[in-house]
Amino acid sequence: MFQAFDNSGPGRPLSRAHWMALLARAPVEILEPALSEHAALSARWLRAPETGLMMVQGRAGGTGERFNLGEVTVTRCALRVGVDGDDGADPTVGVAYVLGRSHRQVRLAALADALLQDPAHQAALDTSLLDPIRQHLAQAQSARQVSAASTRVDFFTVARESGSINDDGEEDQE
Repeated sequence: MFQAFDNSGPGRPLSRAHWMALLARAPVEILEPALSEHAALSARWLRAPETGLMMVQGRAGGTGERFNLGEVTVTRCALRVGVDGDDGADPTVGVAYVLGRSHRQVRLAALADALLQDPAHQAALDTSLLDPIRQHLAQAQSARQVSAASTRVDFFTVARESGSINDDGEEDQE
């Protein structure tokens, strides 16, 4: 579920793939407050929010042959910000895909994508929007790890329990 760009590391420049992955998993409760001051921007829909199905594939063991795992519900949209030339900048296109049916979430994610492409907004939104998303995702991951760890079972062989095999994997000589 988490990709290699989830942990970009210090000193790395913010890439579009990185912020789009974060925005796709961001809850509405984090997106709305961070983007409330930008809601009045002039935007034109290139593709209004629409919901559909997408086939997801899996691999046995992560390396085997691909197989169709099933379908998931996905909502997507695209918008253009700055179409009226209100700030003198070129129009920017923002797109977003999110799992589920939340039209509000995908609208906000597309708006954030368009704003993050503008260097004037990027630093402020990285602090006010992307940092809380990173913290939320890290907390969710640690909660899943704690939940999974509570169901972990360690199996020991009879030879290990009896102490007849030493730490080097050789039998003890008595």
